[in-house]
Amino acid sequence: MSTRLIPALIASTAALALAVVLFVPYVARQYRRRGTLGVGNVVLAFAGLLYALGLVAYVLLPMPEVTPDFCATSAASAPQLVPFRFLDDMAREQVGSGLVATLRNPALTQVLLNVALFVPLGMFVRYMFRRGVAATALIGLGVSLAIECTQLTGDWFLYPCAYRLFDVDDLIANGLGGLLGALAAPVLRMVPGQKLPSLDPGQARPVTVPRRLLAAVCDLVLFFLLSSLLGAAYQALLLLVHNGLAADAPPLQSLPGHGLLPLFTDWLPWLLLAVVVPLTGTGASAGQRIVQLTAVAPDGRRPEPVRRLGRSLVGTGGYLLLTLLPFLGLLAAILAVVSLVAFWRTSGHRGLSYAATGLDLVDARGPVPAAHEPVA
Repeated sequence: MSTRLIPALIASTAALALAVVLFVPYVARQYRRRGTLGVGNVVLAFAGLLYALGLVAYVLLPMPEVTPDFCATSAASAPQLVPFRFLDDMAREQVGSGLVATLRNPALTQVLLNVALFVPLGMFVRYMFRRGVAATALIGLGVSLAIECTQLTGDWFLYPCAYRLFDVDDLIANGLGGLLGALAAPVLRMVPGQKLPSLDPGQARPVTVPRRLLAAVCDLVLFFLLSSLLGAAYQALLLLVHNGLAADAPPLQSLPGHGLLPLFTDWLPWLLLAVVVPLTGTGASAGQRIVQLTAVAPDGRRPEPVRRLGRSLVGTGGYLLLTLLPFLGLLAAILAVVSLVAFWRTSGHRGLSYAATGLDLVDARGPVPAAHEPVA
C-alpha cells in the first residue's frame, strides 16, 4: 500500500471509531440546542472530524524507525526561514514557458497544495464555530505554526532530531489557505438538511419514524460502548492481578475470574440499559430520553413499574436479551423486523413495545408527569 494512502486509511478508521464514541453526546447536544437533529449538521460534523484527524495523520505519519544512524541519514535540513524562498525554487525548477509549464512547476505545486490543505480548516472554523474572518485566519496560522514546530522538534522531541523541514513558506501558504477558507465558509450553507427549525428548541414536536429509529440506534450504540468500557476495565483489573502474582502464575485466561468476563461485557450493560434505566424513569429507554421522548399511561399518569419493565423487554431490551442468549439470534432478528414495521404501522408511531404494553410515547418537552400524577 502506498505510504500516501496509509495516513488516509488510519484517519478514516479513527474518524469512524471516534464518531461512534461521540455519537450519543452529539445527538443529545443537538436535541437540546436545536430541538432536533439535522442531517446536514451531522454530515458537516463528521466531515470536520475526518478532516482534523486527516490533518494530524498526514503531519505525523508515517513515523520512521529510529536507528543508530537515524540523525545521520534522516535528519532534515536547517529550518528555512526566508519568506518566499519558493520563488527562487520555482525559477530553478521551471521547465519550459507558458501557463501550463508554470502550473506544472513542482515548487508551485507544493505551495498550492499547502494553501489547499488549510482551506477546509478555515471553512469549518468560521462556519461551525462562528468565528470572524480575522480570528479564523489567526487560528489557521496558529495550527500551521504548531505543525511546523512539531516538525522542527522531531515530533516534540519524540525523535532525537528533526526529520522534516520547518519552512516559513509553508507557514505563509497555510495561513493564506485558512484565510481563503474563512472567506469561502458561506458555501457550507448550501449543504442541505441544516435549516434551523421554526420551533423553539424547548417546544414539543411530533413523534416521527426517523426520531424513533434514531432513539433505537442510540440504545444500541450505548450498549456497545458500555460493553466495551466495562469489558476493558475488567480485563485491565485481571491483568493487574495477574502481574501481581508470582512469575510462574498461570496464563491470564486460566485465572478463575476470567470466566466472568461475559458478565461485564454482556449482562451488566444489559441490566443497566434494559432494567435500571426504564425502572428509574418513565419507562422510556436511554435512547428515547436522548431524543426527548418519554412514556405515559393512557390516563396521563406515569406508568407502573411492571409496565415500564414490560415495555423494555418487548423493545430494545428484549432484542438485546435474545442476542445474548444462545440459539435465539433468529428470534432477535424477527423481533427487530416486527419492531421496525411497527414504527410505521402503530398510531403515533408508538412502536411494538408501547402498543403491547398499552403506553403512549410523547415528546418529553411537554408537561412531564410525576409519579402517579396526571399530566397538567
